[in-house]
Amino acid sequence: MKKIAVIIMATLMTGCGVYKSYQRPDIETKDLYGAGMEQADTTSMGNVAWEDFFRDEQLKALIREGLEHNTDMQKAHLRVEEAEATLKSARLSYLPSFNVAPQGALSSFDNANTVKTYNIPLTASWEVDIFNGITNAKRKAKAVYATSREYVQAVRTQLVAGIANLYYTLLMLDRQYEISVETAEKWNEGVRTMRALKRGGMANEAAVAQYEGNRLAVEASLQTLSLQITTTENSLATLLGRPVQKIERGRLDEVMLPEELLVGVPVQMLSNRPDVRMAEQSLMQSYYATAEARSALYPKLTLNGTIGWTNNSGRGIVNPGKMLLSAAASLLQPIFNAGAGRARVKIAKAQQQEAMLSFEQTLLNAGAEVNNALTQTQNARKKNVVRNAQVEALARAVEKTDKLMRYSSATYLEVLTAQQALLSAQLSQVGDRFEEIQGVVNLYHALGGGRDLEREE
Repeated sequence: MKKIAVIIMATLMTGCGVYKSYQRPDIETKDLYGAGMEQADTTSMGNVAWEDFFRDEQLKALIREGLEHNTDMQKAHLRVEEAEATLKSARLSYLPSFNVAPQGALSSFDNANTVKTYNIPLTASWEVDIFNGITNAKRKAKAVYATSREYVQAVRTQLVAGIANLYYTLLMLDRQYEISVETAEKWNEGVRTMRALKRGGMANEAAVAQYEGNRLAVEASLQTLSLQITTTENSLATLLGRPVQKIERGRLDEVMLPEELLVGVPVQMLSNRPDVRMAEQSLMQSYYATAEARSALYPKLTLNGTIGWTNNSGRGIVNPGKMLLSAAASLLQPIFNAGAGRARVKIAKAQQQEAMLSFEQTLLNAGAEVNNALTQTQNARKKNVVRNAQVEALARAVEKTDKLMRYSSATYLEVLTAQQALLSAQLSQVGDRFEEIQGVVNLYHALGGGRDLEREE
C-alpha cells in the first residue's frame, strides 16, 4: 500500500506541470490603423453606447425592434445556451458518477427448488484529474462559451450598423426623390415656356421636344428611385424581423452625428471588437485542445466503489441479504496505440497555429476597416465642401442662362446643359452627404460600437 501511495503522489507532482494557463501572445499593433492615423488619446467612438451615438429617435426605435426580433440575434442567443450547457457538463466532470444497477435471477437445477438471488448495488466512479485532462476540457468548453457570447456581440454590432445604414439610405433616396420631383416641375414649367416662345416665333419645335424629352427622363428616374425606396424599405423590414411595410423616418438634413472622429489606440481593438475577441477565444480553445490531447498521453487514475445489498455470497444463498462493500483504484497508462495519441497532439498543434494566424489576420482586417471608414469620412467631408460650391455655381448658371435665353442671345441648349448639370450635382451632393454619414457609421462599427456594454461589465 505504501508503494502505491508513493506512485500516486509522484504522479500527482509530475502532473502539476502538464497544465499551464493560456497567455495572450505578443501582438504588434503599431500602425494598425495606418501610418499617421494613430491617436494618443484612448477615447474611442466604439465605447459610446448606440443610444447616445445615434440621436434620431425613429432610428433608435428601429434598432430596439431589430435587437429584439431579428432572427440572427435570436439564433445567436440559442448558441450561447448550447455553449452554456456544454460548459456546465464539463464542470460536472470533476464530480464522481453514481449508478444504481439492481439485478435479480431465478434458477432451478434438476427440478429442485427455485433459487432466488438479487443484487442491489450503488456504484461510484471518479477519475482523479492528475494530468489535467478534465481541466483542459473544461477550459476549452469555457472558451467555447465565451466565443458564443462574443458571437452575440458581433451579430449585435453588425445589426446596429446595418439598420442605421439602411435607414440613412432611405433618407438619401427620399431627398433624391424630392430633388427629382422639384426638377420635374421646373422642366414642366420649361416646356410651357418653350411652347409660349414657339408661339411668339422665338423658339422652334426642336427646342420644345428637347425640353419634353428631359422632363420625361426625370419622370422615369422617379420610378427608379421609387423602386429603390421600396426595396430598401423591404430589406430594412426583413432585418427588423417584421413583414414588409412602410418605414417611418426623418429627413436627411436633420441627421446629427459626431463631428470628431475619435478612434483611440489600436490595442483597444483587442477588447472592443467582438470578432477580434472571438478569434482570440478560438485561439484559446485550440490551446486547451492541444493540452487536452497531450494529457491523454499520461496515466489516468480512476477510483471505483460499490455499496449495496446482496443475498449471493458466492458460496451460497444467504437470506436475508447482507451488505456489500468494495473499493478499488486503477491506474491506466497507454503503452501502445500505434502513435494515435501523438498524432492527435500534432493535429491539435497545427490547428493551434491556424487559430493563431486567423487571430492575427482578423486583427489586420479590423485595422484596415478602421482605416477605410476613417478615410471615407474624411474624403466625403472634403468633397462636400467642393460639391456645395459646385451646386451654388451651377444654380447661378441656370438662372443666368435662362434669363439670357429669354432676353438675349443664349440658346435653349445652353439652358438645358446648365439644368442637367445642376440636377446631376444636386443628386451627387446628396450622395456625398450619405457617403459621409455611412463612413461615420462604418467607423463606429469598425471600432466595436453597438455592442452591449452592460454585459461586458
